[in-house]
Amino acid sequence: MPLDGAARRAFEAVLDPQDVLSDPVRCRVYECDGLTGHRVVPELVLLPRTAEQVAAAVRVCAEHEVPFVARGAGTGLSGGALPVADGVVIGLNRLNRILEVDPVDRRAVVEPGVTNLDVTRAVAQYGLYYAPDPSSQQVCTIGGNVAENSGGAHCLKYGFTTNHVLAVEVVLPDGSTVTLGSDTGEQQGPDLRGLFLGSEGTLGIVTKVTVRLLRTPETVRTLLADFPSVAAAGEVVSDVVAAGIVPAAVEMMDALAIEAAEEAVHAGYTIGTPAALVVELDGPAEECGSTFEQVRRICEAHGCTRLHIAGSAEERAAIWRGRKAAFAAVGRISPDYFVQDGVVPRTRLAETLDRIAAMSRSAGLRVANVFHAGDGNLHPLVLYDGAAGETARAEELTSAIAELCVEMGGSLSGEHGIGTDKACSMPKMFSRDDLAVMARVRDAWDPQGICNPGKVLPTPRLCGEPGKYRPHPLEEAGVIERL
Repeated sequence: MPLDGAARRAFEAVLDPQDVLSDPVRCRVYECDGLTGHRVVPELVLLPRTAEQVAAAVRVCAEHEVPFVARGAGTGLSGGALPVADGVVIGLNRLNRILEVDPVDRRAVVEPGVTNLDVTRAVAQYGLYYAPDPSSQQVCTIGGNVAENSGGAHCLKYGFTTNHVLAVEVVLPDGSTVTLGSDTGEQQGPDLRGLFLGSEGTLGIVTKVTVRLLRTPETVRTLLADFPSVAAAGEVVSDVVAAGIVPAAVEMMDALAIEAAEEAVHAGYTIGTPAALVVELDGPAEECGSTFEQVRRICEAHGCTRLHIAGSAEERAAIWRGRKAAFAAVGRISPDYFVQDGVVPRTRLAETLDRIAAMSRSAGLRVANVFHAGDGNLHPLVLYDGAAGETARAEELTSAIAELCVEMGGSLSGEHGIGTDKACSMPKMFSRDDLAVMARVRDAWDPQGICNPGKVLPTPRLCGEPGKYRPHPLEEAGVIERL
């Protein structure tokens, strides 16, 4: 039901009235995240300026049983920040201060609205940086990175957000505030910090994050190599890892992804090459030089048709600009597209990509591939034209690709999360008992069920699961209907 007047007045009492948006036109800005195929206009948008205001707003939600969804920059790709039609969005962009930098102990304390790249910019003067680097790092926020446990191109060597967050201050769904973890990352009892990281905003709202900083590597070497086939590029990845080499990053792009990226940023990739690898090594100069030569020999042994070694920081930046522009650049070659996210064992990369190609042909839709080859984290982009009635077919293909990853011994998601997009596929990966335990944990944190409802776990009946019927947020918004 729509929010009553008492709830609206309560929100205006704990926030500045101008920070409570109710105009449907202004609220429409918040109707979706990067998964634009799902849209819901929230009843209100709240824009707190402090952690105390976030807690006060959540207490109002708890008192009036108003569902709420936290939102950062809106760059998520799984519908995790999709609003609830009769609920509120709590935007965290105004909590954007870097509160403390400790170069001695190599940590920083930041608010959730600080962008990923701004952390590195703030600590670069000390020879430090923040390692997780999603492709959207110029605009995505630390709060969103915590919610999704974001990774990025360098996660092969350096891990994900959870490996670089020591502590989080969290507003729980009842409005109380707790700190999970510590300045050292150590804590007594259950690892609640680890539980919260990657929970996709379903357990509370982060208001402060203590991150671990790393020393800037002494040397960085980057190459861009073309191959006659995706299979040949995949064999290079396997051989590099088998040789005991742990690159900072190993990224792969296929011909379609390269075409889009080159059209957008002209980074120097080879148009028409079936596959390209970006391999980066970092560390002590002597070690880096030796392993870099090994990687080059492996590339040549597998029929590399062109090998370009970045000779300067500018050339290295250009190579990465092409890779990180790929997602957005696909919009230049297709009116609409979905970005999927799944993980498969490295040894099954070629087999999985062959299967995806066959599924693409069967569906009559193009699929561009750009992904973290080093850890088997695929990002197939399904291209379609919504105006031509291809949306349903594209959605079916993206779901089938995610479930294929599970079939191959992998998982539904590597870093983009489950959100709304893949909740109905969760039974493909987890048993009924697994999902029941997850639901019990969630209920323990949020017994009212008001914190980002309808995400991650399959909604009964709508996803074909037995149980008491509960309307999905998309159904309540009139986007879908119950059969």
